[in-house]
Amino acid sequence: MRAFTILLIGIAIVSIGRAAGPDAKRSGDAVTALKSALDEKPGSLADLFTKDFATIPLTKADALAARNHIRESHRAMIRAERSLEIKNKMIKEGALEMPFDFKTFGNKPKGGRSLWISLHGGGGAPKQVNDQQWNNQKRLYTLDEGIYLAPRAPTNTWNLWHEGHIDRMFSRLIENLIVLEDVNPDRVYVLGYSAGGDGVYQLAPRMADHWAAAAMMAGHPNGVPLLSLRNVPFALQVGANDGAYNRNKIGTEYGQMLDALQKSDPKGYQHFVKIHEGKGHWMNLEDKAALPWMAKFQRDSIPERVVWKQSGAAHDRSYWLAVPADKVTGGSLITAQRAMQTIEITSAENVATVLVRLDDRMLDLDKPVSISFGGKVLHNGIAPRTIGTLIKTLANRGDPKLIFDSEISVSLPVSK
Repeated sequence: MRAFTILLIGIAIVSIGRAAGPDAKRSGDAVTALKSALDEKPGSLADLFTKDFATIPLTKADALAARNHIRESHRAMIRAERSLEIKNKMIKEGALEMPFDFKTFGNKPKGGRSLWISLHGGGGAPKQVNDQQWNNQKRLYTLDEGIYLAPRAPTNTWNLWHEGHIDRMFSRLIENLIVLEDVNPDRVYVLGYSAGGDGVYQLAPRMADHWAAAAMMAGHPNGVPLLSLRNVPFALQVGANDGAYNRNKIGTEYGQMLDALQKSDPKGYQHFVKIHEGKGHWMNLEDKAALPWMAKFQRDSIPERVVWKQSGAAHDRSYWLAVPADKVTGGSLITAQRAMQTIEITSAENVATVLVRLDDRMLDLDKPVSISFGGKVLHNGIAPRTIGTLIKTLANRGDPKLIFDSEISVSLPVSK
């Protein structure tokens, strides 16, 4: 009798904090229905988002199976529909065209190749000037390992690397290369010189969840905030005599900003800053020191803390945070951190609704999840795994490391 009582107590203890799991039969049936729907080759994965099976809570094992089915279907779509984009070395968006050239270095690591997107200078100049700058960028740096890719900007404007179409074209390019060239999504880097450096200043923070690291050479930030670089190691180099547009002075100031950000958040804002004495706009390739520094880093796709400050072209997601696509607001700010089963939104500006995306890498989705803001609990309960969330988070990005099983929408209290 005593042993039986102890057994009951043990069962009760294990059960504390763990809600009843998903219905195993319904979960399995949902995955079977998904597989059947994928076998019929839908026009897009997004077409399945509204199917009945997309909302059924999944077990952990079934969520993994569904994830694999969805990933394979997505890979097959990329191979069937986009192979020519890589073969022809061209990304298009409407009337805009972005040619690119790439060269592969070294042996492919087990986890896939690294990708280095290298942005040319020029900017507001005649087409032939930007073409010359592109041709120079193609051969400017070499790698020990990886794909060195130099795109040609679609326009010849002064801000050629940070117009809104660049974000979409780069996302598509990276998505293609993950499948077609076996690129490791956690080892994608961006670097650029002069006007390309201007682009890195802008793109590194606003596309932060794409990058393993970034390097700015001889560019100008044009007032961009650096807050979103919390999880992106950033190299900043400029010639001490590069006085045009005060690049040298502002480069020094931005290096000090990074120092201050890291001092207040020691686990983030890793950076490498060098002001090259005696050098002007051209640093005689001494700036190539950034590349081996960058190569030491891999992206953490689910960092414990996210700082998301919208700047320039706004986005609807960053790491495991998102906002409704029709509620994207320029200049908004969200910071959040996770620990065990708790998500805390620590600050928010110009944001009414936050979508928190979760999976079993981050916490135990079979246990209740607590989401709070300003000391107030906004959600406390199970965050169900669903096929719909898996599809939604892959379909608009194509990054296998940023697929999530669960999404919880929370409304933030309005300040009075």
